[in-house]
Amino acid sequence: MTITTGTWLGALENELQNNILGFWMKHTLDEDHGGFVGEIDNQMKVIPGAEKSLVLNARILWTFATAYRTYGSAEYLGMAERAYRYLLEHFLDKEYGGLYWMVDASGAPSQSKKQVYGQAFAIYALAEFHHATGNEEALNHAVEVFRVLEKYSYDTQYKGYIEALSREWEVTDELSLSDKDMNEKKSMNTHLHVLEGYTGLYRVWKSEELRVKLAELIDTMLVHIIDDQDQHFHLFMDEEWHVKSDVTSYGHDIEGSWLLVEAAEVLGDEALLERVRKVAVTMAEAVLAEGIDKDGGIWNEAGKNGLLNEEKDWWPQAEAMVGFYNAYQLTQDTRFMDASAAVWTFIDRYIVDHEHGEWYWAVDEHLQPLAHAPKVSAWKCPYHNGRACFEMIGRLQAAVKETH
Repeated sequence: MTITTGTWLGALENELQNNILGFWMKHTLDEDHGGFVGEIDNQMKVIPGAEKSLVLNARILWTFATAYRTYGSAEYLGMAERAYRYLLEHFLDKEYGGLYWMVDASGAPSQSKKQVYGQAFAIYALAEFHHATGNEEALNHAVEVFRVLEKYSYDTQYKGYIEALSREWEVTDELSLSDKDMNEKKSMNTHLHVLEGYTGLYRVWKSEELRVKLAELIDTMLVHIIDDQDQHFHLFMDEEWHVKSDVTSYGHDIEGSWLLVEAAEVLGDEALLERVRKVAVTMAEAVLAEGIDKDGGIWNEAGKNGLLNEEKDWWPQAEAMVGFYNAYQLTQDTRFMDASAAVWTFIDRYIVDHEHGEWYWAVDEHLQPLAHAPKVSAWKCPYHNGRACFEMIGRLQAAVKETH
């Protein structure tokens, strides 16, 4: 490890508060229509008329609720409350339950389908807002979304969750998250973030119905979504869990490794936690062996014939920093700590925008920022990088205490 724990901790505190949270407070408020702007390009130009996504708004709410819970700043609370109000006023479907996938720039529903991935992030954000503020209304909304997901999206025959349904919670052929995703009934990505949302909710709402569902979901992921041959996630499956894809996503693998551990820890099931810890380490081993470039950065995806491209996106770097450090905590194997520190060095050198704030979407094979990738968008939010900083700050602070 080429960086001391104290230096790393200080760098992450600065990165989180000044470069990430500061950017979102300064540049993203929509003063014309309320809430937050839908898109800002890499040249810092706000794109007029851009749609506003459920994912972006829920992730802003989660990030600033966590920031308020961590630091107690009135500014962070104000941002969280702004996101919370906008979510309830514009995304919440008061007729059919759940939340719309997209609203237009003025806040009217523009894509009203119920994408389960988006519902999961709403649960995650609302539960965290309650955790940070004690707001009972937020908790009630989170529980309502949980129950509507279980009513309509849960697969009673094969377990797991269907990708998407219509606004009225009826079967739809429009399943995919984005034009980059397969149009299949089930995906790793949706299950990973339902897991995340349910974990956040169980942290503040210890109900038996949720406990049973969270335990089942962890088991479902271990049995059906993780390939026990190569320790990677399967990305897409049909209703009966037949695998439909042959792509490896290194970022999702390393993210999932630590989220599964967190879920089992919050659940408090020691036998399940033991299973999960073993899988988390083997998944981290696989990414360490296959997914890291010599510069310390993590690749995006690989197929049967090798890497699909040589770009490095921002979010796998954030997740790798946490995932490798989590594997180090589980094993005390310093290879994992070194990998985590190397990813942070890569992030600071190439991914952080030290001029305007926030992180670039990606760098190309020459380590140059992608010129046309957005700085803010439906998918470019303060959550992967913000959360990585929160996680690492907490873990490094604990490490510092142990040494004194």
